[in-house]
Amino acid sequence: MTLPQFLPWQHATAQRWLADQERFAHAWIIHGMQGIGKTQFARAAAASLLCAAPHKGLSCGECASCRWVASGNHPDLRFIRPDAVAVLEGDEAAAGGGREGSAPSREIRIDQLRSLNSWFNTKTHRGGWRVAVVYPAESLNPVSANAMLKILEEPPAATVFLLVAHAPDRLLPTLVSRCRRLPLAVPERDDSEAWLHTQGVEPAAAWLAASSQAPLRAQAAFEKGGEACPAWLCDLLAIARYGSANPAVGELADALAKEETVFWLDTLQRLFMDVLLVHHAAGSRYYPELASATGPIAAQASPLRLLETLRWLGRQKALAAHPLNERLLLHTTLQRVVLALAPGVAHSRS
Repeated sequence: MTLPQFLPWQHATAQRWLADQERFAHAWIIHGMQGIGKTQFARAAAASLLCAAPHKGLSCGECASCRWVASGNHPDLRFIRPDAVAVLEGDEAAAGGGREGSAPSREIRIDQLRSLNSWFNTKTHRGGWRVAVVYPAESLNPVSANAMLKILEEPPAATVFLLVAHAPDRLLPTLVSRCRRLPLAVPERDDSEAWLHTQGVEPAAAWLAASSQAPLRAQAAFEKGGEACPAWLCDLLAIARYGSANPAVGELADALAKEETVFWLDTLQRLFMDVLLVHHAAGSRYYPELASATGPIAAQASPLRLLETLRWLGRQKALAAHPLNERLLLHTTLQRVVLALAPGVAHSRS
C-alpha cells in the first residue's frame, strides 16, 4: 500500500479546508460528480488529519503516522464501505461480514457501525484525531443511516467523520443536517487531460469527453479497453440516417450482445444528449468526433422524439441490473433508437 495523496487539482482546496484543524467540524459530507476523485480526496484528508507533522495542512509522508496509514495499520483510521467495494479495492479481509456463500453486500450494514463503539472508547494515538471515512454514503441503508445519525447526534470526542457522496439529496435529511458540506468541483479540462496523459490514457481528450469530464471515470473506462467513441455508434447513425432495414439493426444487436447492458445504455444516453445539443446549436459534449454524422441527424430528427427516447433510456437504465430478457431489451432499444433518430418533421433550431 501507499500513502493516499491528493490529486493535482485538489491541493488548493485541501490546503484551505485543512488550514484550521483546531476548529474542524466533527462530520463532513464531501460531495460532487462521480469520477472526480472524492474518495481519494477523503482518504488523503484522513492521512493529513492523522499526520504528526503536516506541511501546509497536508500529510508529510515521513512520520510514523503516515507510515501506518500507508501500511493500512493506523489504529485511529477506519474505512466504512460496502463489502462489494472492499472486494473491488482488493481488501478481502475487510469484506467478511456477509453470509457464507452469498455475494458481497452493496450496502453499509448496521453491524459495521456498531463495531465502532469499542473504537470510540479507546484513547487516540498521541492524543490526536480519530478518522472514519464512509463511502459511498448513499450505501447506508435506512437502518444503518439511522445508526449513523445517532452517532453524529452525540459525536465521540476527537473523532472526524468524512462521508463521501455523489448525491447528498439521496441521504437522510437529518443526517445531512448534522454534517458540514464540502463540495468538490469538476477539475479544469487542461488539468484533467494533463493527469490522464501521466496515467497513459490516450487519446486523453476523447476519453475525458466521453466520461463527462470526470478524469477518474475516464481512466477506469480506458482501462476496461475498447474505444472512447465506440465504432458501433457510427453503424447505428448510418442505419438511422439512411434508413437501413431491420436486419441491420439485428446485426448490430448481435454485435452488442456481449457488452454489459449498462454500458450500451450509457453510451446511447450520451449519444442522444449530443444530438439534442447539436440540434440546439450547442455542439457535441461526449462524442465531438461524430459531429459530421450527428449534425445531419440533428437537423432532421424530431427533438420531441429525441427527448422522449432519452427519458425512456433513463428508465431502462434504472432496471438494467435485472432485465427480464437482455436480448429482447437490446433489440427493442435499438429499434426505438433508430426510429427516434430517423428524419422527422422539420424543426427550426431553437
